[in-house]
Amino acid sequence: MDQLALEFPNFEQNISTKHEANKHAGNQEKKHAARERATELKEKIKDYLAAKRMIPTGFDLAPAYREARERVLRAFSAAEKDWNDWHWQLSHRITSVQTLARFLALSDQDREEIAGVSGHLRWALSPYYLALVMCDEPHGALWKQSIPSSFEITDMRGCEDPMAETWTSPAPGVTRRYPDRLIINVTNQCAMFCRHCQRRRNIGKGDHHRPRAVLEAALQYVRENEEIRDVLVTGGDALLLDDLVLDWLLGELHAIPHVEIKRLGTRTPVTLPQRVTPELCAVLEKYPPIYINTQFNHPREVTPEAKQACDLLVRAGAVLGNQAVLLRGVNNDPHVMKKLNQELLKIRVRPYYIFHAKNVKGTSHFITSVDEGLKIMENLRGQTSGLAVPTYIINAPYGMGKTPVAPNYLLGKKGNQLLLRTWENKIIPYEIPS
Repeated sequence: MDQLALEFPNFEQNISTKHEANKHAGNQEKKHAARERATELKEKIKDYLAAKRMIPTGFDLAPAYREARERVLRAFSAAEKDWNDWHWQLSHRITSVQTLARFLALSDQDREEIAGVSGHLRWALSPYYLALVMCDEPHGALWKQSIPSSFEITDMRGCEDPMAETWTSPAPGVTRRYPDRLIINVTNQCAMFCRHCQRRRNIGKGDHHRPRAVLEAALQYVRENEEIRDVLVTGGDALLLDDLVLDWLLGELHAIPHVEIKRLGTRTPVTLPQRVTPELCAVLEKYPPIYINTQFNHPREVTPEAKQACDLLVRAGAVLGNQAVLLRGVNNDPHVMKKLNQELLKIRVRPYYIFHAKNVKGTSHFITSVDEGLKIMENLRGQTSGLAVPTYIINAPYGMGKTPVAPNYLLGKKGNQLLLRTWENKIIPYEIPS
């Protein structure tokens, strides 16, 4: 505090001075100040209002998407009922450069890079997400997330398992990093293998759900450890399990007295919204409370179909949250992230986390600086509703858990007197009553 006193010599005096000034101001003075303040705030949002018009959402691109969807359906000799069938979507995932080239204008370099990655890593995207990519610019935000890049096999920094999940697995299928909660990993299958995936080491050469024996062992571990009150079912994508398997698994968890909540990790609202069917929702509705965390990373992913899927999940009683990943060239822009979070609230998905991209081998080209993440947080706090402000998280290595990272708003403390930095970067003394 000695250094604080040197930097702000009137630290204590300013508190009482400002209070007295506010107390004796007249009504006209207050009204004038309010109008000036409103004008000041209006000025602060002008840059975002101009920028947001240039950041289309999936709703804005609906006409182009419909045209792209028709192209894909014609190419696969399919009908509308096929498009809305999640099994059809899964069985028609695009997995080869030859098929992809039927829909996207690939350069020779694109073809070479995709073919090169294909020799080392499996990739796939659903016809639905392909149609969204067709509405994106080449090498745009959606392209980068779904289509392989040569960086995946040429930049080998990082490690395959930076979260040390194999070192934090006390039972088959279980990852445990916290006192009262754990993960059950149920599948390696996804509608789309995101190019930034933290578990790309599990993709392998084919889709595999965990054997029933592994799930039974994981459930038994939960039963034997009564401090576990929160279980996250993930993968891969938890919602790619069959309805009957999900019904059984959620029912078993629901029957354990000390399990208070069930969570599902899924990207299907983003990459395969057709998976959210009335039959699935009937299963989810049986086992409240259920929390579903998904991963929208860009406003273009917020589409009418995504909204429909989220509406069905909400009606089934699920509480929806979003865990975006901060990705270079995708969303490492304050305006893009603000627009994303605002659009998510409109479809009843609460922005929950922004994850700093993990140091997974083959994904270093996505990793931003922490300063970029902090800048985004500075441009959210106070600039938009608190509902649209997630927590910025860096996952500590070796399985040591999520670590919140935030701009510093408390500059100093002396007794019951604080020195605060506001969202506008104003230095304000504040006194907490004794």
